[in-house]
Amino acid sequence: MTLIKKANELKIDAKIKALLYGQAGVGKSTLALSTPKPLLFDFDGGVHRINYSHLDGVDTVQIENYQNFIDVLDKEDLKPYETLVIDTGGKLLDYMGEYIVKKNPKMGRANGMLTLQGYGERKAMFSALIKKISIMGKHLIFVAHRETRQDGDDMRYVPLFGGSNYDSLVTELDLVGYMEAVGRKRTITFDPTSRNDGKNTCNLPSVMDVPTVLDEKGNPVMDNDFLTKQVIEPYIQRLKDRIVDGEKYKEVVSLIKSDVEAIVDADTANDFVSRIDDYDHVGSSKEMARTLLKGKTDSLKLNWVKGKGYEAV
Repeated sequence: MTLIKKANELKIDAKIKALLYGQAGVGKSTLALSTPKPLLFDFDGGVHRINYSHLDGVDTVQIENYQNFIDVLDKEDLKPYETLVIDTGGKLLDYMGEYIVKKNPKMGRANGMLTLQGYGERKAMFSALIKKISIMGKHLIFVAHRETRQDGDDMRYVPLFGGSNYDSLVTELDLVGYMEAVGRKRTITFDPTSRNDGKNTCNLPSVMDVPTVLDEKGNPVMDNDFLTKQVIEPYIQRLKDRIVDGEKYKEVVSLIKSDVEAIVDADTANDFVSRIDDYDHVGSSKEMARTLLKGKTDSLKLNWVKGKGYEAV
């Protein structure tokens, strides 16, 4: 069996790995909790700032060090949860660095920063963490603060997440979304722009309005399910559609192969050409039909004559 796969044959992870960042107080943590059955890991000690109504039915782990996090992942029953929310990702990386230096002091500098080897170890740990949670079958959401960087004459808002290692860390994620508020209107974009970072592998709209789920008194006016309904469920549906298309592709290609095998001369080859658009083509099945036809006509030594069709040599 070949390990080389066509696009329709690929196995795709149906779990989202995302980073949400933005200005302070814009509702990043609340948005992260709009995922399916979340478990909140409070690395930042900021759970008290989340409106209590959004914590109703949400379990929380208050993290004091990286070992706490490892213990929960390895020893607790996480079956009831579909999403792990890390708030914040920056603090997770800080704790991870402390854990590395505690295990091997040579990985740290006198000023508290990691050495180059230490940063390499942290990147490896981060990649292993992503893989571990992926194997567990959970969605993973990182929340991050934003920082401002000067880029020529422009100011850019970037995640406070990993510092100079940010680019290497974000390669592990499917989505990076920037959230901001103008007046009472809140939006999120997953597209990279001149003013913000982004990553949009799920083909989401360029800018999405984030609904206000609380009234002016802090009472809920609607379900907090934005990421579930507007991001995760559509993404999973696209994957299901891809699987269905894959099955349809296999069926139509099987039929095409059978019909190509039935070609024995110029007449049957021309008959196939006349019907090539009649198949219920999916993806690249029409190109596959042409490739199979060429192989067959070459083996029969048939030449294509423009305006006439195939003729025997």
